[in-house]
Amino acid sequence: QVQLVESGGGLVQPGGSLRLSCAASGSIFSINAMGWYRQAPGKQRELVATITLGGRTNYADSVKGRFTISRDNAKNTVYLQMNSLKPEDTAVYYCNANLRTPFRQEVDAWGQGTQVTVSS
Repeated sequence: QVQLVESGGGLVQPGGSLRLSCAASGSIFSINAMGWYRQAPGKQRELVATITLGGRTNYADSVKGRFTISRDNAKNTVYLQMNSLKPEDTAVYYCNANLRTPFRQEVDAWGQGTQVTVSS
């Protein structure tokens, strides 16, 4: 089975920074892409940023210029550097991976989520 474990969430003041990490482990043959999603209270889960194995990135307009996604392919780990945080960034952040199992089946895996709270 595949497991994604997020870390790095917490409480930060507006304008501050936080760095999230997500490590994938288990029955993984290859990872096509990894990304971050977030869900605020009363809202739908939304895409924050994604990155492919080859390094192609995509960001939500609301975080462009403030967030940076990166990855360490050797460690099956993805990071999200969040700068200039705003109260609107408060949400549970979920790690996602699109991968292939040793049986070559393509699946989406999700982490349990990590809380990010931006407040003074």
